[in-house]
Amino acid sequence: MEKAMVYFTNFRCSVGTSQLDKLRRLCIAAGMKDIDMDGKFVAIKMHFGELGNLAFLRPNYAKTIADLCKEQGGLPFLTDCNTLYPGSRKNALEHMDCANLNGFNTVTTGCQIIIGDGLRGTDEVEVPVVNGEYCQTAKIGRAIMDADIFISLTHFKGHEATGFGGALKNIGMGCGSRAGKMDQHKNGKPAIQEELCRGCRRCARECSSDAISYVNRKAVIDYDKCKGCGRCIGACSFDAVYNPNDSANEELDRKMAEYAHAVCYGRPCFHISLVQDISPNCDCHGENDAPILPDIGMFASFDPVALDQACADACLQAQPIADSQLGENLSSPGWKCHHDHFKDSNPNIEWKATLEQGEKVGLGTRKYILKRIDL
Repeated sequence: MEKAMVYFTNFRCSVGTSQLDKLRRLCIAAGMKDIDMDGKFVAIKMHFGELGNLAFLRPNYAKTIADLCKEQGGLPFLTDCNTLYPGSRKNALEHMDCANLNGFNTVTTGCQIIIGDGLRGTDEVEVPVVNGEYCQTAKIGRAIMDADIFISLTHFKGHEATGFGGALKNIGMGCGSRAGKMDQHKNGKPAIQEELCRGCRRCARECSSDAISYVNRKAVIDYDKCKGCGRCIGACSFDAVYNPNDSANEELDRKMAEYAHAVCYGRPCFHISLVQDISPNCDCHGENDAPILPDIGMFASFDPVALDQACADACLQAQPIADSQLGENLSSPGWKCHHDHFKDSNPNIEWKATLEQGEKVGLGTRKYILKRIDL
């Protein structure tokens, strides 16, 4: 496969030029206007942020992309699917309220917002996964699959289970219905090492499924309730919570790539990632820790695998921020350095598997040419 083109611009702005101007011109340079959108529905997949989280992308960026679509005769809408865990986006009504409270509405974005998998997260389409090894079909939100054109607008950040949350996660996990998310997570149920558990209850506070209780001051997991999201693993400061399935994170990553392939296959797609506010954990958290790396810039490509690889490479070359989860880990006595900012921030991850699988099933290539756009 030939190298993919990935376009990049930093966040520096001269007087009279805004970041929104730069985003618009980046997308045009990358070829977004080459897509025939006239009279067609355009799904713009993004993350509206959990209530309490402030790291998600501002709605202004979404409006820039929606306006570009409308200039081309497209009918854009912003979309995301309901969450597997019971936070502020677990059904369409609360999800819409959350989006509105975080600034996403028809005025601020210039387009409608549609929750992709319906009121209860059950409005889905079972889509074949071409070349799939882990998933033969993918359960995707119906409104997303009904669109003629698909655009991902991604906040690239760290992630406690997948290493980073980039375009493939935004697409693969984000477009899955609740059943689809469970399909991707189901091999990742954690376990407790009782001798290390101190009964601090932090894992229970982090668990959004009420799956953790305590017997004799030791954590106990109810596997009928557990969704396998892995948040409790990241919450434990004493390594008492672990994943007994060593390949669970890798399987999650590979399934996620296959789900992304199902979403993109057979229709025009375009992908944008903003590498800023690089928090160590997902925007699904009701908070955001300090960034682990400085803001880097905006990237755009027709190839989501190459896009994620380019964003990851840029992050790996960046200088860690001392007062962050990554910086603290690196400065801890006896820390075994992985020479990988994502793995040094969240050690129990295997992020490269996502890109490997995406390339293997034909979603894209990890080889790319980075074209810097000075605007």
